[in-house]
Amino acid sequence: MSEQPTRNRRLQKKLYLGEWAILGFEFSFKLTEASESEYELFFNNLEALVNTEELYISLHNNSESFEGSVTSAARYGNATEEDRAAIEALLNSHDMVSEVKVGALVDAFYEM
Repeated sequence: MSEQPTRNRRLQKKLYLGEWAILGFEFSFKLTEASESEYELFFNNLEALVNTEELYISLHNNSESFEGSVTSAARYGNATEEDRAAIEALLNSHDMVSEVKVGALVDAFYEM
């Protein structure tokens, strides 16, 4: 039996379920060889976007490939389709970035 247990609102809030679910998305990209100033410009632009849109971002790299996830910085806030589009546009605007993949909005606690 795979019935979902019933939980009261307080427990749902603590578990980030239902109306308290936090939406976020994952993304990945690769960087090609570039100068130090180009890398600095790219990461400064990414930082500015994240700060302006009040997002949290985690970024992990494996040599030349990067994977990350994005959520809202607000306590029960969600990343939005506009946030996804902004991250994708920023990544695609730099020549040294390739193989950009931006995932769909999903539950950040249970699907990322």
